[in-house]
Amino acid sequence: MTIEEAQKIVDTWINTTGVRYYNELTNMAILTEEVGEVARLMARMYGEQSFKESDKDRDLGDEIADVLFVLICIANQTGIDLTDALKKNLEKKTNRDKERHANNEKLK
Repeated sequence: MTIEEAQKIVDTWINTTGVRYYNELTNMAILTEEVGEVARLMARMYGEQSFKESDKDRDLGDEIADVLFVLICIANQTGIDLTDALKKNLEKKTNRDKERHANNEKLK
């Protein structure tokens, strides 16, 4: 699935199953909540925190997909073409960081 296809699929889902988009601020709050769930699971899987019984059946891929879903919702409702935005962002990073990371002693 392309990013463009994902945006269309999410839009269709929202307008049928989901009824309508939440407003932008509500989706921002939901995004923050979903990122927190990813952080919680990462702290247990790769960090030093131990799993609670309620965390043991969580799937990192599913939690990351929740974040992506809400990001797509925000892009859709604010008129952002994520394919175009990502291309521009990668160009910006490439121009800005083309030598920075290669010269970073911490990365060697």
